[in-house]
Amino acid sequence: WQALLLARAGNEVCVIEASSQPLADSASRYAGAMIAPECEAESAPDVVRDLGRHGLVLWKAVYPGLIENGTLVLAAARDQTELDRFAAATRGHVTVDATGIAELEPAIGRRHQRALYFADEAHMAAPHALSALFEAARDAGCTFVFGQPHTGRPDEDTEWLIDCRGLGASDDISELRGVRGERLLVALPDFELHRTVRFVHPRQPLYVVPWSSGRFLIGATVIESDDPSPMSLRSALELLGLAYTLHPAFGEARILEISAGVRPSLPDNVPRILQDPASANVLRVNGAYRHGFLLAPVLADAVRAYVADGSKLHSALWRAPDVPHI
Repeated sequence: WQALLLARAGNEVCVIEASSQPLADSASRYAGAMIAPECEAESAPDVVRDLGRHGLVLWKAVYPGLIENGTLVLAAARDQTELDRFAAATRGHVTVDATGIAELEPAIGRRHQRALYFADEAHMAAPHALSALFEAARDAGCTFVFGQPHTGRPDEDTEWLIDCRGLGASDDISELRGVRGERLLVALPDFELHRTVRFVHPRQPLYVVPWSSGRFLIGATVIESDDPSPMSLRSALELLGLAYTLHPAFGEARILEISAGVRPSLPDNVPRILQDPASANVLRVNGAYRHGFLLAPVLADAVRAYVADGSKLHSALWRAPDVPHI
């Protein structure tokens, strides 16, 4: 997103990437890729919801593969108080009964008696979206250099350095921490969902994101750890069990991939644009937490404006974390 918007604004952009293949080591490739500003407000500061709404607008303008079918939020019969709590913490939803659920998602039918429907949300298949952004940036004139780690320091020929290294920038942003996420990719060809379905739970909430060709992304844990190792048995059992509770058809799903990634996060879990006090032309864009797909366009929009005329668009993203970042 940074490369795309800066190039479209007329800048000469070179992307330097440590991995040898495009997007090979990106935390984003593990994402659920839900553009869900209203649902995220259940556990995030208001700024995430407010700027996330603008992120949805920017995605619509750039990516034709965005699926704008909203989000359905359910809970098991024994966890209806969790659904009440979710409703109280969010806006932009209507409550639907068993008939309404069946109309929205016939595959789920009347298994659940009550749900929250957020009509103004969207989702996408992360690999397709990332590939589309890569191609769009290249078409806009960006050049890419792969297999070359970067120090986060500009050379004399660089007018601006936009540092998007995630946890790779830990030496320059001391309060960065890793938050581990785990997810499953399964195939269930005879089962169809039209939108993201969230299943709230007092200990481990679940989301199921429909991809194409009968594939579903099931996630995701939020674990305070920078451990990138494979998923634990406990996490796999919890995710699989909740998916089965959502609908027993998932008991017949074939597991295509079990994977884990680590999200770069700041103390308040809100992404920031941090100006390097040692280098006026260095902007460190980091701390996406679980809001990367939602807020990446907004962060890029803010950087584009600052590079153009020094204005600090989306001012909340420029506010320094409570802990000094250098």
